[in-house]
Amino acid sequence: MSPNEAVAKPKKNSKFRLFFRLKRRYLAIPYAIFLLLFVVLPMLMIFWYAFTDKAGNPSGEAAVAFFTTPSKWSVLLVSLFLGVQTTLICLLLGYPAAYILANKKLNRNGVLVVLFVMPMWINFVIRTGATRDLLDWIGLSGGKYPWAATLIGMVYNYLPFTILPLYTTMLKLDRSQMEAASDLGANPVQVFFKNVLPQTLPGIVSASEMVFMPVMSSYVISDTLSEGKITLFGNSIYLNFTNSQWNSGSFMAVVMLVIIAITMLITRKFDRGDATARRGGGLW
Repeated sequence: MSPNEAVAKPKKNSKFRLFFRLKRRYLAIPYAIFLLLFVVLPMLMIFWYAFTDKAGNPSGEAAVAFFTTPSKWSVLLVSLFLGVQTTLICLLLGYPAAYILANKKLNRNGVLVVLFVMPMWINFVIRTGATRDLLDWIGLSGGKYPWAATLIGMVYNYLPFTILPLYTTMLKLDRSQMEAASDLGANPVQVFFKNVLPQTLPGIVSASEMVFMPVMSSYVISDTLSEGKITLFGNSIYLNFTNSQWNSGSFMAVVMLVIIAITMLITRKFDRGDATARRGGGLW
């Protein structure tokens, strides 16, 4: 091989690598178009309607109406309370279930994991209708017990979204740390709170995010199971839009976005603190 050919070959390889990088960038174009059409533009429209009047002029009427209407505040508080209650119950039920599914000594068959995931394969509306019929059959109809019926429906529908992130996190548990803690004299309660719980904190944060905000923005479950007696924030936004109250509904959607942002900042802070502790080199 001549010296000129040896010099030319790296140049050819560099051109090929540059072309390959450009090709990879082109793959992001469909996603960028989708993001622009179905995320950015709808968000801009929401903010436009939220801070304008019916004539399209800049206005804060929707904000004033929201903050001065007690019924809208009561809907927001009810939604927050139901979201917190559902999240806590899902964590209390989902945490031990995920631990059993992730523990190879207790679960030697992956069929159990599929059984917990199977409800997610069924249509959301069909599941809600079946839950309503079941509650009517056992005497917990939404007409008599609207809050209990709605809470049961929320827990049933969102429990798999709690178990899955906890399950994936618990698969990565460092069992050697748990065994070392037991060997050093820690009882099972101490092992759990000082070792297992800190390691599974990212899964708890993810599960809480996947349950809390969807519960607040949900309206099919509450409207169906409570027979219209419980109105959540998402249902209120839906009613505003169906009644052509675009400005009021859009401002409530902005409020929902603010709550989502605050929730993500809080959960990210906890997650970041836990990651820092892990990098620090010891849970003990």
